[in-house]
Amino acid sequence: MWLRGGGGRIKWSFVTDSPLTLAQPEDAHSREEWEAATAAVLRKSRRLSDDDADSLVWDKLTRTTLDGIAITPLGLPADLDGLQTAGRPTRAGAWDIRARYAGAGERLLNEHALVDLDGGVTSLFVQASADTDFKVLLDKVLLDLAPVALEPVGDPVAVAKAFLDHATYDDLHPGTNLGADAATATPEQLVEVAGLAKKAGVLGVVVDAVAVHDLGASDVQELAASLAIGAAALRTLTDGGLSVEDAAGLIEFRYAAADEQFPTIAKLRAARRLWARVLELSGVSTGSTTGGVGQRQHAITSRPMLTKYDPYVNMLRTTVAAFAAGVGGADAVTVLPFDSPLGQPDAFGRRIARNVSHLLMDESHVHEVADPAGGSYAVERLTDDLAVAAWELFGRLDEGEDIAPPIEETVAKREAAIAKRKQPITGLSEFPNLAEKLPAREASDDGADVRRYGASFEALRDEPAAKPVFLATLGTIAQHTARATFATNLFAAGGVAVETAGATAGVDDLIAAYDGQPVVCLAGADPTYEEWGADAAAALREAGAQRVIVAGKPTDYVDDSCSMGVDALSFLDRTREALA
Repeated sequence: MWLRGGGGRIKWSFVTDSPLTLAQPEDAHSREEWEAATAAVLRKSRRLSDDDADSLVWDKLTRTTLDGIAITPLGLPADLDGLQTAGRPTRAGAWDIRARYAGAGERLLNEHALVDLDGGVTSLFVQASADTDFKVLLDKVLLDLAPVALEPVGDPVAVAKAFLDHATYDDLHPGTNLGADAATATPEQLVEVAGLAKKAGVLGVVVDAVAVHDLGASDVQELAASLAIGAAALRTLTDGGLSVEDAAGLIEFRYAAADEQFPTIAKLRAARRLWARVLELSGVSTGSTTGGVGQRQHAITSRPMLTKYDPYVNMLRTTVAAFAAGVGGADAVTVLPFDSPLGQPDAFGRRIARNVSHLLMDESHVHEVADPAGGSYAVERLTDDLAVAAWELFGRLDEGEDIAPPIEETVAKREAAIAKRKQPITGLSEFPNLAEKLPAREASDDGADVRRYGASFEALRDEPAAKPVFLATLGTIAQHTARATFATNLFAAGGVAVETAGATAGVDDLIAAYDGQPVVCLAGADPTYEEWGADAAAALREAGAQRVIVAGKPTDYVDDSCSMGVDALSFLDRTREALA
């Protein structure tokens, strides 16, 4: 038990002769009672009919990932039956707060790094080339206290040597990583950098699964790719003369942490179990230098999930992602600044990014429990399902199958869900603000090759429609506000503004408000449509409207319609063509 006061925290302990009662008898409920209560809510929202069985709530509320894995709305003890994998946490205590530096000159990045280190960052994630002036970039950085994880651009051997030349007279922190990318470095480069790292007493190799995540890979594909790359690296390093224990001890894995909280937690937990199995099959004993489970994890908040528009929502996304990474057991966590999609992050963006981890640890104490999701019925089930699916795909990749086609299939599935707004993106496909002014940032090409999930909507917003849509609101505000709001948000998601008629009592009011826009959208209640919707459409056409849309079900007197579940991107493309 902890008591917190002005002078810090005091630990209290107590002894009791009787077990602590966590719930009263009246608080105990059966599965059937939960189903009945939940079904009542779903019937109010018309997701269940009166004739549907209460047990159908599971089908209605269970979500399926892009990998086809079910995420249930409620964990049950039966979820632990038949689990095929097991593992234990490896990180005890606080995670390493690792800030990223790229896309600017050495002097500016050094200024950023010194401010961040003073503000609580504990390690640096640095993009560098052989030409990088490390003397300037790392000026006044205490390399024995702050590990540096390199992200080499170009020859990783040259980058490693340039860094080590600068660090000659420093005792490097053992968490330092020379950063040879196991997926892109040649076998000779990988072996040489590993040798340099072993001599310096630091890490040397990175298995970067974030690279496939940035291309659109699913969680299972990201896990499987990391295993394939990691296993290949072990073979290369052992062929180069290292023992398998030493080789495994030089590797750090890099994973993406997304705002899908439970899948991210489960992914990191599954990754450790899977790599432990690889090491077990490779002959690494539990008591080896790799620490038993043998996977050091660096989690980076997902770049594809970030949005250029309404960027402040990115703070919420990265907070959820950082929480999931910490709970999932990541050893180091990099929170990308909310303004990263706009260019070079400013001081405010970097401060918020580093403070996310401090709030999670210093205020919420997330790090004080090792593997807090362990034992959770739903998370254990999800962890196992991810691990089993990833192991099966890993087997195929290890035999030479190309991962690119499955990733493209995943991208297509995700794009379809985003287009229909089944996977909503707040501030972009949902609740967009056409009047927002984006904060100005210095240009940066960092992350230019990332497939952002909202790229299709961002492309529409980048080139707003030249003309607005006339929103022909039928009836009183109370009668039309629901569909008018829906239509307004939908059009705004595609960079299309609207001009609204307001409250109307009939066709004459609509025509009086109409100002010659080529596209009009009727918005009202079903009874109003039945009463004078057709007359309104005909009158608007006669007044000059070239295309008439209805917010609701399609009818024979309009050219197009929009409602829940519409392919928003296709609809917006058609509308913009008519406006052009």
